Amino acid sequence: MAEESDRIVVTGVGAVSPYGIGHEVLWQGLAAGKNAVTRLPFPHDALPVRVGASVPDFDPDALLGHRTARRTARFGQFALVAAREALAMSGLDLSDPEVAEETGVVIGTAGGLFQGGDQEQVLQARGARRVDPLYLSKWAGYMAAVRVGMELGLHGVATTVNSACASGLDAIGQAMHLVRVGRAERILAGGTEAILNPLAVAVLGQIGALTRREDPEGASRPFDRERDGFVLAEGAGVLVLERESRARARGAPILAEVAGAGWSFDARDETAPDAAGQALAMRRALADAGVRPQEVDWVKAHGTSTVLNDRTETAAIKAVLGEAAYRVPVSSMKSMIGHAASASGAMEAVAAVSALRHGLIPPTAHLEHPDPECDLDYVPGRARPAPLRTVLLNAFGLGGQNACIVLRRWDGAA
Repeated sequence: MAEESDRIVVTGVGAVSPYGIGHEVLWQGLAAGKNAVTRLPFPHDALPVRVGASVPDFDPDALLGHRTARRTARFGQFALVAAREALAMSGLDLSDPEVAEETGVVIGTAGGLFQGGDQEQVLQARGARRVDPLYLSKWAGYMAAVRVGMELGLHGVATTVNSACASGLDAIGQAMHLVRVGRAERILAGGTEAILNPLAVAVLGQIGALTRREDPEGASRPFDRERDGFVLAEGAGVLVLERESRARARGAPILAEVAGAGWSFDARDETAPDAAGQALAMRRALADAGVRPQEVDWVKAHGTSTVLNDRTETAAIKAVLGEAAYRVPVSSMKSMIGHAASASGAMEAVAAVSALRHGLIPPTAHLEHPDPECDLDYVPGRARPAPLRTVLLNAFGLGGQNACIVLRRWDGAA
């Protein structure tokens, strides 16, 4: 459990989402229950899937300048745009060498997964001299953190987390602990993903993970008995985490507290989730934050819209919260913005900060026919006003990698 003097706070947030650019755009879409799923943004007649949730109107040259955009892969571009927004909101002055030396970056991502095929084709068709010399510096997974650190001039830790769909929350939790134990004064932490491409859709469609629904409206329906898979998405979310004392000293806007984090590994199956493993990560996060189950005001579910994942998460929540599980609201943002894999937890954490500040729980959209095995309060259809103080956020990755964090509303108390 963290001592009061160790409190780690959020002083800035940034997002790139299927709604567009900016954390406020993300929040307004979720609060309104707006569906961001569309038809796939590339030819898909030969694919078994028709829908996805892509970032609209993303112009990297306009946002980053031509040189930076050309040298940065799409997942790195998302991370950099989100990081710049979070940094601007935090008011950090990185022109101060001491501030730059004390600031790091931790990004969760799968990087250029599913992106190697085009250069293999170039190699075979045109020879080695025609292969993109910037390929490694663009598509290697670590390049999102590297690009953020280089472009912003950060000299603290620069590291990458890859724990599948748990990566975004995993990165935030690890960053929180690095700041808590004094390894950094502040860290830009989050996740980014840009694997919405034909190969990824083909692979995930082949294993039955993606919905086969034709209509974008209602394609993602977590906890609904008619769900048939998730909607693949893309985007990024970044939070600035720092010590409360340093944030107060510079008059920074304090948005929320990262009160605790917990991890676990199922060690059981490559694809099937395990309720006991998920419950262990939740319990560890609550214990780290010093929060009792009955003090949780909302569970931000992983809520992928696959049959097994939703039922497993429901069972895990019941195991952790006990009788309180039936009175604590649970909702899934993926019902509106799809599943952005490594970025999903970070994007949802950015939105959860807004939810705490506005006292409003984003809904689980398209929940029209409840699954009898998913019998909790999933906030169906419309956002719900609530006096939120403590939120438990879940993210569970393929392979059994689980990461949870606890966010707490900032009340200004010393």
